[in-house]
Amino acid sequence: MSYQRVMISRLGGSNVLRVVEEESLPEPGPGEVRIRVLASGVAFTDVMIRKGMYPDLKRKPPFTPGYDVVGVVDKPGLGATRFKVGQRVADLTIIGAHADYVCLPEKRLVPVPKGLDPVESSCLVLSYVTAYQMLRRIAHVEAGGRILVHGAAGAVGTAILQLGRRMGLEMYGTASLAKHDVVLREGAIPIDYRSEDFVGRIRELTGEGVDAVFDPIGGSNFRRSFGVLRPGGTLVAYGFYNVVVGRGGSIPLDLLRLKWWDILPNKRRACFYSIGALREKRPDWFSEDLSELFDLLGQGVINPVISARVTLAEVGKAHEMIERAATRGKIVVDLTEAAG
Repeated sequence: MSYQRVMISRLGGSNVLRVVEEESLPEPGPGEVRIRVLASGVAFTDVMIRKGMYPDLKRKPPFTPGYDVVGVVDKPGLGATRFKVGQRVADLTIIGAHADYVCLPEKRLVPVPKGLDPVESSCLVLSYVTAYQMLRRIAHVEAGGRILVHGAAGAVGTAILQLGRRMGLEMYGTASLAKHDVVLREGAIPIDYRSEDFVGRIRELTGEGVDAVFDPIGGSNFRRSFGVLRPGGTLVAYGFYNVVVGRGGSIPLDLLRLKWWDILPNKRRACFYSIGALREKRPDWFSEDLSELFDLLGQGVINPVISARVTLAEVGKAHEMIERAATRGKIVVDLTEAAG
């Protein structure tokens, strides 16, 4: 039986992505299970991986991209007994998920409760776990606190706002004017980063600044974000959009600045968050946090904003949309119809 998967043939632009047809299904090794993929998110981290700019991945092409997955256990490998065939599971794969089938170690998988929509569930694996951990485990934002979210209409941005609203946070979010309706709907005060100085606007709105800033932009934006923190506040950087899309800056220098700001006696913290690195350090946190988020999804407490549902053949277009910041919420590769 054949199957399809996306391949990155070499590092570069979206044109390096292509769909290939494999003649036979992959076979799970010892301790692995084969998963029939139902949904897999497309994220900015995938763009970084495609360009060879993702620090946590040293593997060279060719390989299949795809940072997260929700699917159905299709076949267990030798010694794999934790999950039954037909059971839905999720994983943070880093690469490999943009395919009809993928084999993964069963010890890494998190069960997906029955009744949840697989496309919505896939939004939680990367974007909502990132949002949850940055809020609760990294910045330690308390109920009623005040935050600034950059890229507030994006996949992680909308996740932060939904979780923050549940915590009763006072929230501000930067976004283009065309996306202010999304930010407002999710409970935050929008700031147009193209026509407004967010530093001045935050000072005007809050007086003393915010408890935490969540910044995926990088470069000079990190410095300005650090400047709107009030004493005791935390800057959580989690991306380098400006560097990746060619607007200048340097990832090593950005990371160095964050460390330096954190060392200085300025009564403020600065750090870089990587979901992959934290999962390797504390896998129990990832499983606990994703399971809690699945519960919140089942209760209707969170409602992922889905920008587009695409096929494997449209992954390249999805990358282009993300690079242009032309999305509202999450893009998901939806294979539910193909899977029957």
